[in-house]
Amino acid sequence: MPVTDALKLTCASCGQANRVPAARLADAPKCGVCGSVLVDGKVAELDAATHDKVTRGDGLPVLVDYWAPWCGPCRVMAPEFAKAAGALQGEARLMKLNTEDHPQISARAGIRGIPALILYRNGREVARLAGARPAADIIAFVRQHAR
Repeated sequence: MPVTDALKLTCASCGQANRVPAARLADAPKCGVCGSVLVDGKVAELDAATHDKVTRGDGLPVLVDYWAPWCGPCRVMAPEFAKAAGALQGEARLMKLNTEDHPQISARAGIRGIPALILYRNGREVARLAGARPAADIIAFVRQHAR
């Protein structure tokens, strides 16, 4: 199989990089180290180290929700973000980073207000979206900027 047919996906649970055939994304591929599902249409919680690995090198676009537990709009948007994750399964991975637990990451990313959504593709930031949004807006945002 040519290398171009495989995507690098970082496991949100253990941080291990995995090579996954593009044609197998719909088959719920698992991490070769810890067995966690890599593409399951669910939102994964990131820590600082895994955030950097995922945003700098994943083969699928990654949308990160920068949030905090005390933020009302963040809590309101959480179920909408989860709906969008399910709808975008196989197209993009949706993940969350708690800015209260990881202030150094939010400072480095230039987060000035939350919730803040940043879309990463091929190791670079490609677009931002501020404020709580319904699932339809999140899906449209990813599809517009992920290509």
